Amino acid sequence: MSKITKQSENFSKWYNDVIVQADLAEHGPVKGTMVIKPYGYSLWNNIKNELDRHIIESGHENAYFPLFIPKSFLEKEAKHVEGFAKECAVVTHSRLYVEGDSLEVDPASKLEEEVIVRPTSETVIWSMFKKWINSYRDLPIKINQWANVVRWEMRTRLFLRTSEFLWQEGHTAHASKEEAMQEALDIVQIYQNLFEGFLSIPVTVGRKSESERFAGAEETFTIEAMMRDKKALQAGTSHYLGTNFGEAFGVRFQNQENKEEPVFATSWGVSTRMVGAIIMAHGDEIGLRLPPKVAPFQVVIVPIYPRSGSETLEKYVKEIEFQLAKMNIRIKTDASENSPGFKFNHWEVRGVPIRIEVGAKEAESNNITLCRRDTLEKTTISFNQIGSVSEILNDIQKNLFNEAKAFLSQHTIEAHSYDNLKDTIDKNGGFVIAFWDGDQISEKKVKEDCGATIRCILSDNVDSSSRCIVTNNPAKHKVVFAKSY
Repeated sequence: MSKITKQSENFSKWYNDVIVQADLAEHGPVKGTMVIKPYGYSLWNNIKNELDRHIIESGHENAYFPLFIPKSFLEKEAKHVEGFAKECAVVTHSRLYVEGDSLEVDPASKLEEEVIVRPTSETVIWSMFKKWINSYRDLPIKINQWANVVRWEMRTRLFLRTSEFLWQEGHTAHASKEEAMQEALDIVQIYQNLFEGFLSIPVTVGRKSESERFAGAEETFTIEAMMRDKKALQAGTSHYLGTNFGEAFGVRFQNQENKEEPVFATSWGVSTRMVGAIIMAHGDEIGLRLPPKVAPFQVVIVPIYPRSGSETLEKYVKEIEFQLAKMNIRIKTDASENSPGFKFNHWEVRGVPIRIEVGAKEAESNNITLCRRDTLEKTTISFNQIGSVSEILNDIQKNLFNEAKAFLSQHTIEAHSYDNLKDTIDKNGGFVIAFWDGDQISEKKVKEDCGATIRCILSDNVDSSSRCIVTNNPAKHKVVFAKSY
């Protein structure tokens, strides 16, 4: 097993090393694509199942829409197509033919209209909403889709930014602005609860500036997480789309007075980027540290076999497995022929929350050696205390959150001058809270001077005496500046 680069030496390489050593993913044969390996996919699947439960419980229904979108659909919403034009993969022909030893595109199969490989599904979904919405009785419509999307990124990084990725995208239609806006805010709350309660990652909640909004949105709400290199990760977004997509596709409804009215929309999503967030928010110099709720295996049992007479140990291991399974704990017993040291390192890199070591000594004394991955603390408990494993898992979940929250707090400051903002971003990184005048020119200046962007607007309720950190003009917003992924 190769050595993992230290975070302090090269965080980016550390991140890639962990993905490889923990066997999460690898690059696909097409540049920018990703193969998610079983352990990595199990992480994603646990997140997916948890989030899907909350989405369904909040009144949404799952559906599926086509991968291919007619180019004319994207052209209907100008801001939307402009935002995605440079990332779209375009299909122009429908078949190949064999020419000697090579495959050639059949020129006779040129499509009458090019189709776009889905970068996001607003346009194709609203073409269907046109068919489904006629009356106020048809509203609201709350649809969720689990799918893959393609955005032809130039610079990619596993889980964080790939040309093809997996995600969840919600799309809703409402009779009023107020209802749609509330939907967008409710979804942000679901995302925040998922990150903080399930992934143990604290987030900062706010809305995007106009230049950072989703293409075609009137408002974009976001959750921003701080990674251990003190950069921000946009972890999830929810968009109030107004009537833009409804009007573009001619979607209107008859109200109770039989008058035609426009339909208000939202869309929202999170992606496999969440796996990257787990790595970078909790990982240490050894590798992954997984919150128990999301971990594929919450406990790994490592039997340390004697040179002979392992029957007693094997029986004891089975008893431990039985008791843990009764508590609905996800377990893995590593009975491979690798050395104990190799196994310990292997599962530490993979971030399994608890390792139980059991040898002949433990079997004879009815004890268990237990090692926590979050603190690397080793303790010995009796078999009769095995019920405490559930409590320890809960404590690990809380400890990882509290550790990440303390890190966020430690690296969040309020800047009172432009030099202070630049100096903090350049030397220390982290989140810098400051006042802003709402002008895109001053926003752009910060980006040009120190590579930081407005991650979110925290508040519009600012004192009349507050001044913009950049221009010293009267401030309109309190915002968070940070470098980001």
